[in-house]
Amino acid sequence: MDSFKILEIKESVFKGNDERAAALRSELKRDKVLLVNLMSSPGSGKTTTLVRTIEALKGELRVGILEADIDSEVDARKVAGTGARVIQLHTGGMCHLDAEMTRQGLAGLGIEGLDLVVLENIGNLICTADFDTGAAKNVMILSVPEGDDKPLKYPLMFSIVDLVLVNKMDAMSLFDFDMEAFRERVRRLNTKAEIIPISAKTGEGMGAWAEWLRAEVGNWKRA
Repeated sequence: MDSFKILEIKESVFKGNDERAAALRSELKRDKVLLVNLMSSPGSGKTTTLVRTIEALKGELRVGILEADIDSEVDARKVAGTGARVIQLHTGGMCHLDAEMTRQGLAGLGIEGLDLVVLENIGNLICTADFDTGAAKNVMILSVPEGDDKPLKYPLMFSIVDLVLVNKMDAMSLFDFDMEAFRERVRRLNTKAEIIPISAKTGEGMGAWAEWLRAEVGNWKRA
């Protein structure tokens, strides 16, 4: 029997999304639960990174996961294997989540007793950047094989994120990825975004990512 629920979330409501997102953030602040919106293109390693992250934080932070997908339960099954609280969200063909859809997911998950909820958003670098989900922090994963030119192609995504995880560093020698050029391109769009190189496969950089999450959860609870 599956250890997670599947929730068919209702149709997105576009009008007034920013207001609903702000209200949701305020409620999560009151409940001292940090919501992180994790975005990327398909194949960047979001789910593998999440599994590694849960393992790194086990015994320290109580983590819940919202797995958003157009269809299928593949990712939720993987995450459920860690023992974390997880719910699979089916968007019915929509390529993003907004604040109301996120609220429905959180209600289905149940945030009682949690410190951190990570929303694994739909895999794309366009729609997901357009809608405020109510998250306190926006994080994206860019994998080395995707190339260092992505900030030039998807400027909105890189302009809204608080942190970029550059994944698959173990494959750096196989691809023409210029890390310094990438950093400069991100800086031109967003001077506040941090960049952490990681490899979800080998564990490289996962300690720095876990420490970033610990600090953000602590700041959220204290502020």
